[in-house]
Amino acid sequence: MIYLDNGATTFPKPEVVYQQMDTFYRNYGVNPGRSGYDMCLVAGSMVEETRKLLTTFFNGTDPNRLIFAYNATDALNLAIHGTLQPGDHAITTNLEHNSVLRPLYHLSRDNQVEVDHVPFDQKGFVSPDDIARRFKKNTRLVAINHGSNVIGTVQDISAIGKLCRERGILLLVDASQSAGKIPVDLQAMNLDIIAFTGHKSLMGPMGIGGLYVREGVEIRHTRAGGTGVRSAHRAHLDEYPYRLEYGTPNLPGIAGLNAGVKWLQEQGMETIERREMRLLKLLRNGLSQIEHVILYCQEDLTDHIGVLAFNIEGIEAAEVGTMLDVDHDIASRTGLHCAPLVHEQLGTDKIHGTVRFGIGPFTTEDDILKAVAAVTEIAVLSETMALAKQR
Repeated sequence: MIYLDNGATTFPKPEVVYQQMDTFYRNYGVNPGRSGYDMCLVAGSMVEETRKLLTTFFNGTDPNRLIFAYNATDALNLAIHGTLQPGDHAITTNLEHNSVLRPLYHLSRDNQVEVDHVPFDQKGFVSPDDIARRFKKNTRLVAINHGSNVIGTVQDISAIGKLCRERGILLLVDASQSAGKIPVDLQAMNLDIIAFTGHKSLMGPMGIGGLYVREGVEIRHTRAGGTGVRSAHRAHLDEYPYRLEYGTPNLPGIAGLNAGVKWLQEQGMETIERREMRLLKLLRNGLSQIEHVILYCQEDLTDHIGVLAFNIEGIEAAEVGTMLDVDHDIASRTGLHCAPLVHEQLGTDKIHGTVRFGIGPFTTEDDILKAVAAVTEIAVLSETMALAKQR
């Protein structure tokens, strides 16, 4: 199979990730931080090492403020519900995933939080000035994704962060698509909260993600439970990381994420990114030459990641995805990609979304050439179908 669904999750993982998860869980699969015997101490040490690893990766300052969660959606919910209160105003964009849109919608509907959605331009970018023009006295939070999971555009979060910092407004960045592909630097980009997931370009397994919370930023408790320390305390603990972690952590997930990030660093994130962008350009150029193929926001690949959305005139995206799978053994993602406002602005919501190709570290040039050939064949079929209807 040619796997081009890396926007959903990278596959396969580096072999070292599978080995680390299996070996560590078999030998040290006990509850970390709960007891003092040797296996427990080794498990706890690995968790803390991974906090330090990711803190350095995001250029944070305090490993205790690196919080593990189930995934980016879980982390974003912790951040959004933990910062906004009735009477607050939040700003987001039309590029967002439902992991941002839905928590904000619920707070708008149920908790008197006002939410503004900023559109993107023809090339797929949100202007920092358009965000700043929506600042109000009660603006508490700007929540924005770094790289779009639909059209692949990378936003200028450094400029947005600077504007937010000047006004004392929190900036929450959804780095689900960007972390592991391009730098996500807390200090240089003026970020307050970074949400990440392990199973995409950080090369870890599913079921692990988290937040990094800048010093001086506080997120309220929205849950409570076991922490393994100070158990007699009636209220959930205020100090980090316990403040935002609840119950037994995903130990094998953390172990796999540890191995994935180390593999990424050994390979060189910039080296992988250059290769993926070369393949994206090859894919874009190939598809752009096919009659009846429509590309979205791919005219200039500057400030992009290896994600591309397209349609073939006359055939619904889901049908194209089925033909790619059944006839060509190519995995893609079709539909609205959990980002409905992108499609509403593009107008693709009316035709049930787009087909998405996502390039990953193990994608080859041959994969791309075969994908272009497959789309060419399907596009010819669409023309044949159109001619048949005219008769």
